Amino acid sequence: MPKDNAMSTSGNLTDAQLKQYETDGYISGLNVFDSQVVSELRQAIETLESTYSEGADGSSLAQYFRVNGHVVIPLLAKLASTPAILDAVQSILGENLLAWAVELFIKEPGSEKTVSWHQDITYWGMGETNDEVTAWVALSDVSVDAGCMRFIPGSHANGIVGHTDTFDESNLLSRGQEIGGIDEADARHGPLRPGEMSLHHGRCFHASGPNRSSDRRIGLAIRYVTPDVRAGLPGRDYAMLVRGADEVQGWINIAGPQGLFTAPDLVLYHRILRDQAAVLSEGANQTVKLYDTGKNNS
Repeated sequence: MPKDNAMSTSGNLTDAQLKQYETDGYISGLNVFDSQVVSELRQAIETLESTYSEGADGSSLAQYFRVNGHVVIPLLAKLASTPAILDAVQSILGENLLAWAVELFIKEPGSEKTVSWHQDITYWGMGETNDEVTAWVALSDVSVDAGCMRFIPGSHANGIVGHTDTFDESNLLSRGQEIGGIDEADARHGPLRPGEMSLHHGRCFHASGPNRSSDRRIGLAIRYVTPDVRAGLPGRDYAMLVRGADEVQGWINIAGPQGLFTAPDLVLYHRILRDQAAVLSEGANQTVKLYDTGKNNS
């Protein structure tokens, strides 16, 4: 895909970019952060890793990086409200936006960790909605060698397909879930320079390989939804309003953290995890570790 993919001066996607997203189910190479901001963000993340090397409240920092980190880490909540990201997502989803999840995907240099072929919304309890977009921002050089994402263009046009849970330790997905029978010849790579972003539809088939580069591969994934996604759905789920209004009130709106790993935020974190666990672990034949902290906070 061409790397000359600057957004319009307003920050919104151009008509050509919107058409590409609608056709392929993803678009890559959008400029979000300059090199100085990327450097500062990476330093902030690595400072967190150093400061909280033993974790917080009995859970590892990796747990918070991978699941609902925006509930307890102010930096991740702030990044979900980045205007340049919101402008691009608004072009697709409209003016009312909530952040459902904010995650960091980190592969160390030489790591064999992979992400198998999957559709994001398979286990999220959102049905086959079109009203979810993942913004994936590179905070390092996410080249082909570093294990950038690969996409199957147009795969979002149909419904959710069957996935097999592998629980493979080398797989970064919560259940090691994968779609079988993918022809790699159909895949397109989506490399990103530091500060660039891709957007992909929740049903778009995508995967990523091991990090063969000499640097860490750091990616920020923000899952955006609209108020309408939860209309009429059972159960409870939570999201942070980042633009517009939520008049539907199907989501339990959260405000973002009061500080870094504060006691009230940690209670909320475990409440969210508990309420989400039943849906996100449904049908699994063993414990889904990312959604099992052993906490029973109410």
